[in-house]
Amino acid sequence: MYGLNGRKAIVTGGAHGIGRAIAARLVAEGCEVGIFDLDRAAAQATADALSAQGGRVVVAAGDVSSREDVAAGIGALKEALGPIDILVNNAGICKVGKLLETSEAEWKATFGINVDGLFHVTRQIAPGMVERRRGTIVNIASWMGKSGVAAYGAYCASKFAVVSLTQSLALEIGEYGIRVNAVAPGLIVETKMRDESEIQRAAEGLPTAKDRAKTIPLRRAGLPSDIAKTVAFLASDEADYITGETISVTGGIWND
Repeated sequence: MYGLNGRKAIVTGGAHGIGRAIAARLVAEGCEVGIFDLDRAAAQATADALSAQGGRVVVAAGDVSSREDVAAGIGALKEALGPIDILVNNAGICKVGKLLETSEAEWKATFGINVDGLFHVTRQIAPGMVERRRGTIVNIASWMGKSGVAAYGAYCASKFAVVSLTQSLALEIGEYGIRVNAVAPGLIVETKMRDESEIQRAAEGLPTAKDRAKTIPLRRAGLPSDIAKTVAFLASDEADYITGETISVTGGIWND
């Protein structure tokens, strides 16, 4: 355990998959957690389940790509929780498809959530951290944010942006004691995004997650809990000399 008792955290996209696992791990570490998610019902179900285990979890619903939704929703979470110590920018979408066949609407939706969403939420939280001279931000990138992959052009571009924004913000606010890092998941299963991606991959004639897992050095796909463990570490004082990094959690896929 990483000694996060009493800290206040916000997780975007915390209703499902990786976000839910992160919220659960932070609750287990002693955090009070706010979930911001477009799916209010699923977010509340996650909050109820974690609260039943003794944690305090509050929910706000909204679209991270909407500046107005973020201002209202994150504002409500800050009012409920108080000053935020940990921000996890997890909300994201993935569209499979060749770049030349990607529609403008798909491109804008991908960047709206994966990049603009991070920008909107961070601008709501980071100034308070700077003022208090404490806090940590963990962004969820992707191994595809380090290496281009065919049929994932828009997604790769958006996650490259997450990596560069992580580095830039770390340089800008490090002097105030704020650490900013990212986690780059590899092939993660048991998530809503993975289920949707598998359908899209099948339509493109691409290999399944099960087949791809055979090529991973550790010979298995990752789980949401693998990402949650890394987030908890980066949010803790055990990582207090780590900033501006993007940590790959891929089972050994090399792409640096």
